[in-house]
Amino acid sequence: MLDYRVKTFLEVYRKASFTAAARELHISQPAVSQHIHQLEAHYGCPLFSTQTRTIRPTPAGDLLFTRLSIMEHDERRLEEELALLATGCASPDVRPLRLGCTRTIADYLAPRLLADHAAHYPNQSILMTCGNTRELLDSIREGALDFALVEGSFDHASFGYETLSTEPFIAVAAPGTLAAPATIHDLLHHPLILRETGSGTREILEANLAARGLAINDFSHRMELASINAIKALVQSGGGVSFMYRIAVEHELERGSLLDVTPADCPISHDFSLVWERGSQYANDYRKLCREWRERALSAHDSGLR
Repeated sequence: MLDYRVKTFLEVYRKASFTAAARELHISQPAVSQHIHQLEAHYGCPLFSTQTRTIRPTPAGDLLFTRLSIMEHDERRLEEELALLATGCASPDVRPLRLGCTRTIADYLAPRLLADHAAHYPNQSILMTCGNTRELLDSIREGALDFALVEGSFDHASFGYETLSTEPFIAVAAPGTLAAPATIHDLLHHPLILRETGSGTREILEANLAARGLAINDFSHRMELASINAIKALVQSGGGVSFMYRIAVEHELERGSLLDVTPADCPISHDFSLVWERGSQYANDYRKLCREWRERALSAHDSGLR
């Protein structure tokens, strides 16, 4: 159980106010000040700067918040496990999975993974949310999610992770709308249809264009849509070219309603990763889960080829 002074510190940090923290915790402001002073005495360093009217955390305060918030999130999960044990559920597999998925993963990979997972762990609840990479990482930091499956880039120093798969990232267009491009520059004369700022798909495209000295503004013009299905529909109607994971357009490629027009000088692939809060005591559980999912996905893929 976290010390009551720790809870006070976390609340002061989040509210950036002793008064607001006292109000939230239903204690007096002098009590809040005392708790912070006790922690500062214990750790031997100031945790907040009060030289101005605004309370600002010191570097030590930032570090302590990062470490203690992880402990706070893990404690909630531990309380869940203990409550389940008290009801006679001896297996930790019945603790709900709270995960987030970026949109491509949510629409085209997660259904397969979660259906298989439910078959192996029928008593476990699954609570999945969908968002872009930035939104999901914020939710992990806030403790709202246990982990997330993301396609975008993330800070490896701040998050633990395990690679789930490496996926081809291709250019697609409607049949007959453009000649087979020899280089990436051949695509610049066409409208670019892409996801909104903050999406992993867009970040990967921008990073790979930048590595080739290009940017999305180099295309004739661009359209931004926050829906993969809407992008595919617009591309199929001849509205332009888009870049997305092959997994998202497998059926369209098989039917011939979209063509892979990836230039030879622009091969791109990127990892889908299972990401969690670095330092979590549940890190090994997340690694084990990711490896199970990866092995089953590969096994299912191999079965489909036979």
